[in-house]
Amino acid sequence: MSDIEIELDVPVPMRDGTVLRADVYRPASEGRFPVLLSRGPYNKRFRLDTVLDFAEAVEAGYIVVLQDTRGRFASDGEWLPWKYERNDGYDSVEWAANLPGSNGRVGMFGGSYLGSTQWSAAIAGAPSLKTIVPNVTWSDPENGLMFRGGAIEHGLNTWWTLMMSMEQFPKDGLDPDTTMGKVVGAITAMDTLDEQTYWQLPSGALPALKGTGHPDIGVDRALVDPATTTDCRVDGIHDAIELPTLSIAGWYDVFVQGSLDNYTAMRQRGRTARIIVGAFDHYTHVSAWQGGRIGDVNYGLMSTMPGGQTITQIHREWFDHWLKDEPATAAHESGVLLFTMGANQWRVEPEWPLARTVATPLYLTSDSALTWEEPTASADSTKFTYDPANPVLTRGGNVVMGVGYPAGPVDQREVEARDDVLVFTSAPLDTDVEITGKVTATLFAATDGPSTDWVVRLCEVDQGGVSRNLVDGITRVQTQPNRIEEVEVDLWSTSVLVKAGHRLRVHVTSSNFPRWDRNLNTGEPVTEGTQMRAAQQRILHDNEHPSRLVLPVIPAITAEEPAAVQA
Repeated sequence: MSDIEIELDVPVPMRDGTVLRADVYRPASEGRFPVLLSRGPYNKRFRLDTVLDFAEAVEAGYIVVLQDTRGRFASDGEWLPWKYERNDGYDSVEWAANLPGSNGRVGMFGGSYLGSTQWSAAIAGAPSLKTIVPNVTWSDPENGLMFRGGAIEHGLNTWWTLMMSMEQFPKDGLDPDTTMGKVVGAITAMDTLDEQTYWQLPSGALPALKGTGHPDIGVDRALVDPATTTDCRVDGIHDAIELPTLSIAGWYDVFVQGSLDNYTAMRQRGRTARIIVGAFDHYTHVSAWQGGRIGDVNYGLMSTMPGGQTITQIHREWFDHWLKDEPATAAHESGVLLFTMGANQWRVEPEWPLARTVATPLYLTSDSALTWEEPTASADSTKFTYDPANPVLTRGGNVVMGVGYPAGPVDQREVEARDDVLVFTSAPLDTDVEITGKVTATLFAATDGPSTDWVVRLCEVDQGGVSRNLVDGITRVQTQPNRIEEVEVDLWSTSVLVKAGHRLRVHVTSSNFPRWDRNLNTGEPVTEGTQMRAAQQRILHDNEHPSRLVLPVIPAITAEEPAAVQA
């Protein structure tokens, strides 16, 4: 099979009469074929071969449908992120199942927003939807999409909204001069993100975003009515989903924890679910052109090939069974294929979190030290001043913020030189230590204001003294001045082998800007606050206030124990 028939802008009627449009790629030969559907707001004409080589898929006997979601590009209706995706997803799946030449079975593919539309169609219960393969997408929009630990995902929201608005202005029906003025304004805001746009206040009603006249990623609506986050929520709704799922995630993706949480929730309900987690950011899981490099570290070319396969091959193998009834293999059983950084190896695990995990505390102590032993000192603490006018700037991590802010492990020594970043460092490790799972922190902390943020970061320091970030997290607190609080910070998950001779390092600070919006330390709502105050911060780390991280340590395999299956 080599010929492909293409139909462009095929109308897809929704239940309320709105017409969406899709491009349909089909085999030219006679037969009945399953349908692979992708729904997104990023222009269906931008080919998605990096996620799924759909020319190859069509030649292998699939009909591929790429659709613009409501209000975007060729599709009619109102553009309001997430609001219509469940009903539209259901209707689009059933339309696709009834295309000429369809065998009535539909699978979905795509990442990020296109991953969320898959979960939405599955939650809606589209009967012809047989499986989904969501890449790099979330579970709880309040944990990585719109907010994190109570702070706004400011870097993502600002960059994404400006980008989407520039594409949306031509659909506004304005005169050419007005349209051009708005486009130029958005381009200017994008070009001056670092110097001006990110710094605007109030952060919850950013003037640059309000000026577009278009919706943001959902922050604006959620601050007024938190119930609107349900539109793109998967967390807590997994009971509605009965079909098999394959998720693909990256340790430095902005949505990695959500992908893991979706997998765990599906397995808890007895559903067939697999997840692949690699040394990826939001984009590198679909591209080998960087040769395995993310941030400052090259993990090797095989890091781009999960289990020795391309992402397209993984999709094909999954769909061939669930949509064509080809024999199931180990690739269709529930489980985890993960890449452990440092060891730079793929391996198969039967579950997440790993059953053999040992929760291991790592304590902050005096003299900027980290120790495996509980602190014995009394009345021990460290202070710093957090000034929101001079926040700690984002360097690496799980970010999607445009070209000026690369994701991944990045040298943190410039950050560590600041007076408002507390740095705690362990002695060199005697043996290799594998950290695979969720890292959490407990701080005993106090501030002199009514509200502030606590940011914790775990780093690995090599034998040359270079410190690179592994995971981090933030918690926003409302408090009483100088009251000691026990604060929990979720640093999310990783899988890394820290080599003997390397050290672990922990940062404690109060900002990571512009990834997360600045806490102005005044207690004013983020939709109104423009006045700043410097805050006096204190971290306690004594025997009554044992501030610590808890690391998911994986014991070394002994000669008597079977090793996890290498892939």
